[in-house]
Amino acid sequence: MNRDANGRCLKNRNRDINLIKEQKSLCEVTVKPELRVLLIVNATMKIAQLITPALCIILTLSVCVASGQAKKKVVAKSKPATTVTKAPPPLPFATDAEIADGKEMISKSDCLACHKIEEKLVGPAYTLIAAKYPQNQKSLDTLTKKIITGGKGVWGPVPMAPHPAISQADADKMIKYILTLNTKNPATSTK
Repeated sequence: MNRDANGRCLKNRNRDINLIKEQKSLCEVTVKPELRVLLIVNATMKIAQLITPALCIILTLSVCVASGQAKKKVVAKSKPATTVTKAPPPLPFATDAEIADGKEMISKSDCLACHKIEEKLVGPAYTLIAAKYPQNQKSLDTLTKKIITGGKGVWGPVPMAPHPAISQADADKMIKYILTLNTKNPATSTK
């Protein structure tokens, strides 16, 4: 007969194992104490065989996740390309019609008794006025008021005579003509 390492008969052991397999529950089977230890060891080994690969997978995954978090690269989000559009050129300070009307009104009024285009007479030359004041609404308002109500002290001791007969619209055209004489002082949008 075949015997195990302890000298027990393998035929009886195999028969006992077969009996246990045939039973529906271990609780209903009466098993010898030696066989019970053998079954527990055998069951433990099978459980260990199942658990070992599962533990390896879990360990591998945890190492991968940990190393992935440690080596996580920061990817900068790219901003959508913005197209740079040029601002439209500023509107002209005065239209050609306003400039022509202003020049004609100056030639028909008494302005040329005190002012010339490029020479100082009693008052400043128009080119000096254009160089001093930028082409914007604030300058237009200031100089229009000086034409209508008069002014003093800006260009010297001689005051400018008021011209109440000139309308605001006409005075605006006259000033627009004068300010456009200086091309170095372009129109601005400040008020």
